[in-house]
Amino acid sequence: MTLRAGERDRAFWTHLKEEMVAAAPGLGIDKIGVTTVDPFLELKERLVRHRELGYESGFEEPDLDKRTDPSLLFEEPRSIIAIAVAYPSKLKNPPISEPGARRGILSRSAWGEDYHAVLNRRLERLSAWLAERVPDARGLSMVDTGALSDRAVAERAGIGWSGKNTMILTQEWGSWVYLGEMITNLPLPPDTPVEEGCGECTKCIDACPTGALVGPGQLNAQKCISFQTQNKGIVSDEMMLKIGNRLYGCDTCQIVCPVNRGKDARHHAELLPDPDVAKPLLQPLLALGNRQFKERFGTSSAAWRGRKPIQRNALIGLGNFRDAAAVPDVARVLREDPRFELRATAAWALGRIGGDQAEAALRQAAETEQHEQVVEAANRALAALADPSLRTTREKANDNGGVH
Repeated sequence: MTLRAGERDRAFWTHLKEEMVAAAPGLGIDKIGVTTVDPFLELKERLVRHRELGYESGFEEPDLDKRTDPSLLFEEPRSIIAIAVAYPSKLKNPPISEPGARRGILSRSAWGEDYHAVLNRRLERLSAWLAERVPDARGLSMVDTGALSDRAVAERAGIGWSGKNTMILTQEWGSWVYLGEMITNLPLPPDTPVEEGCGECTKCIDACPTGALVGPGQLNAQKCISFQTQNKGIVSDEMMLKIGNRLYGCDTCQIVCPVNRGKDARHHAELLPDPDVAKPLLQPLLALGNRQFKERFGTSSAAWRGRKPIQRNALIGLGNFRDAAAVPDVARVLREDPRFELRATAAWALGRIGGDQAEAALRQAAETEQHEQVVEAANRALAALADPSLRTTREKANDNGGVH
């Protein structure tokens, strides 16, 4: 049936949607829903306020109209299909982090193959399935990096409700789901949004290590550990304490969520984690070149920002573990690495670890380093080693650094 003929037959589109929902598991899709192409007016109001407050991460599409009006992205849109694919939340037989062999952790969203590639393949399958039944079908697929908000689309399409941690929560898989969508020219009947299910629970807000969840469904991305692990600059001393040994992302607000309890989807082979990639040794990360980094992490979504943030976060983790065995490798970064952001972070880490060797490396850096921010970091570390009272009350309270 052609699209034009199909437009005169509402029953056809209803039946097609029912068939699509039934076919979803066979296409590798765990949940599927449909919404209208009406502009996301309420979302736009929130985004405007979000920007005014300085809560954006900078990774978003800057044009708020494109983020909220599907008609600006696709010619003659008629409906949006939202999909969800569940991913694992637990590591089986995780490697042990121990003195001399400390490990970092990637967030669960980066454990398996890059979800952008996985979901785009799922959406391609769905597109082919639709084209077999409607030759005139057209679609524009997006996963995370598209202009539309995946979460806003999923919420309106009935995939789940928007939790107080800003994540979409599904009854079946909790928030351990990847989201994607396809704007289409097919007039598929829309689904009904799911009623909010968080109730009075505020566990995610209460547990956020940095207070980035400033209210129910409100996130200040600048304070979010997940964002901070992905930026490429120097991180504040206070934030480094909070980062702990996280190499990419942060799952705290999802781990504490009661809806997520017991949810661990393991039925998509390409999303199953390699424990040594999900929880890698920290010290070897410091010496990885670009090629080695791509070989090790290139299929993970954690690789999209390159090796600098991962290596900087490895230094942070080693500093928070305060393991003297790491001093030679950290001191080598301070002495030799061409990236000042890593040298400054290495200085902080040596100040956290302490000891004669760490102090000697810091004194050398204070005398020979050319970059002002690295010199400042080295001097702060030396001052803290000389007078422990200079450490803030908050730092003393966070001596474990949030390590996992």
